[in-house]
Amino acid sequence: MLRLFIPFCMLLLATCASNEKKNTVYEKIDSAKIAEAFKFCKKNGYDTTTAFFVDMSIHSGRNRFFVWDFAKKKVLYEGLCCHGMGKESTGSTPVFSNESGSYCTSLGKYKIGIRSYSQWGIHVHYKMHGLESTNSNAFNRIVVLHSYSLVSNTEIYPRHLPMGYSLGCPVVCDDLMTHLDVLLKKKTKPTLLWIYK
Repeated sequence: MLRLFIPFCMLLLATCASNEKKNTVYEKIDSAKIAEAFKFCKKNGYDTTTAFFVDMSIHSGRNRFFVWDFAKKKVLYEGLCCHGMGKESTGSTPVFSNESGSYCTSLGKYKIGIRSYSQWGIHVHYKMHGLESTNSNAFNRIVVLHSYSLVSNTEIYPRHLPMGYSLGCPVVCDDLMTHLDVLLKKKTKPTLLWIYK
């Protein structure tokens, strides 16, 4: 009986480990969102080689900023991404707002605009133009894509990202921003960035 019990326990543990892996190594981007993003880019004259996805439903200590390659059907780069500190947001529970002065992240699709100087991170930022009612004030709020040197370049789960790194901007680590900058400088059409939960 013991001989049968031990293999059963090992099988059970392996199954649990597999399920745990599925839960922690999450599906990076929902396929429906990829399809919707590609359709949007094609219809509106945006770049159809890559798009940026930020899934705010993912734990802030895990990678939740993804660069998707439509042709290769894979994530090229990924990393941590801060959310805004306003309206009593916490590391585990972001509050979203489109209001000026809210210091909150705004959900929705964005057009990534021109490259400019940043006092933070690698000293580069990209303007962001909100394309929906939920993020229409982004440009006026000076919500931009930039890095901050204190953001880790590896996951910190189960810890959350500290609050105060973002006043509503999607803030990433310097390494990821370097990759994004190289990618964006080559673009001849606008790039889509989509923040959702």
